[in-house]
Amino acid sequence: MDKLLIEGGAPLVGEVAVSGAKNAALPIICASLLCGDTLNLTNIPQLNDVATMLRLIGQMGVAVTMGDNGMLALDSGKLDNPVAPYELVKTMRASILVLGPLLARCGEAKVSLPGGCAIGARPVDQHIKGLQAMGAEIRVEGGYVLARAPRLKGARIVTDMVTVTGTENLMMAAVLAEGETVIENAAREPEIVDLANCLTAMGARIAGAGSDRISIQGVERLHGADHAVMPDRIETGTYLCAAAATRGDVVLTRTSAALLDAVIGKLREAGCAIECRPDSIALKAPRRLKSVGVRTAPYPAFPTDMQAQFMAINCVAEGAAVIRETIFENRFMHAVELIRLGADIRIDASNAVVTGVPALDGATVMATDLRASASLVIAGLVARGETLIERIYHLDRGYEHIEEKLRRLGANVRRLR
Repeated sequence: MDKLLIEGGAPLVGEVAVSGAKNAALPIICASLLCGDTLNLTNIPQLNDVATMLRLIGQMGVAVTMGDNGMLALDSGKLDNPVAPYELVKTMRASILVLGPLLARCGEAKVSLPGGCAIGARPVDQHIKGLQAMGAEIRVEGGYVLARAPRLKGARIVTDMVTVTGTENLMMAAVLAEGETVIENAAREPEIVDLANCLTAMGARIAGAGSDRISIQGVERLHGADHAVMPDRIETGTYLCAAAATRGDVVLTRTSAALLDAVIGKLREAGCAIECRPDSIALKAPRRLKSVGVRTAPYPAFPTDMQAQFMAINCVAEGAAVIRETIFENRFMHAVELIRLGADIRIDASNAVVTGVPALDGATVMATDLRASASLVIAGLVARGETLIERIYHLDRGYEHIEEKLRRLGANVRRLR
């Protein structure tokens, strides 16, 4: 199992390009199931989760053609197996995103229930509730969601909670439904907008993406299209935090500050000088950061996927700050590993009080989930001596070529196999 060895102490300096967004690429890949033509995608990141999704749709009959520089062609003309088996779904919860497209296109679907998640429960009941409102007959049997509907019908759906994958699944199902579907309490994330833009290019009629009310007028069929996946806002935020923690001076290209206003606001509050350009972000860190409190909440508020990274920078910042996690339970597991590096962190239910220390010291730590892994990388870049991060397969799920990008910025990082 691969590990990451980091010799800390070097400031990150230089320029690096941000990859395409994993959380946009995965639902957009599933959107290819909605039509029999070819969907041509660019800016697809090379990640384990993307590879898993491509294997999943490939066994359904989709022809997958990989090109250079993040190009991908998906031809679902011979889709003949609307089944998502447990062997693939268990490794990635986003696999549930095939449910809506398969049901809308094929009239039936058999999708394994996702497995457990290290950062807490992510129930799929809102997906099922919405599809049932659109006329689907659904039962859960043997660990699988079995769904059937000759043709889905438009409906008004009010979700009990804000759910990103639920909104995406219902959007994709609704584009081929008969009549109008309205999703109330919809998620507002930029990845929702990117999916809507791709579906619109394929012939869907969608209004309101990016707001809490999305309306979709169903059409008879969709067609092929070309679409470029948006930049990864969480990767962007992670490298900004790494530069901030190491007293760095970096420019991130092929990204947009408009995707993470809350994160940039907090970094400025911590003392960083940030210049936002049309397609890049420049950050220069102060000699020592100031501690900043954060409270996670659905977009456009502070993202839960950046909570761990800010915990890491607060570990070496001046003063103390409270981090409150409101989205997922059990998402402070990285705190224990940061404490192994010398951090001063106290956990009280959904709150973490982080008091900055003058320095961290390298040690062996273990990654527990994707964003926890990123926090340990940031801490390792700051720590004195060597930090060895185990179980970095989590990193490979969401950060494309992370060690290469960090080395380009001057970090002393290498992968051990």
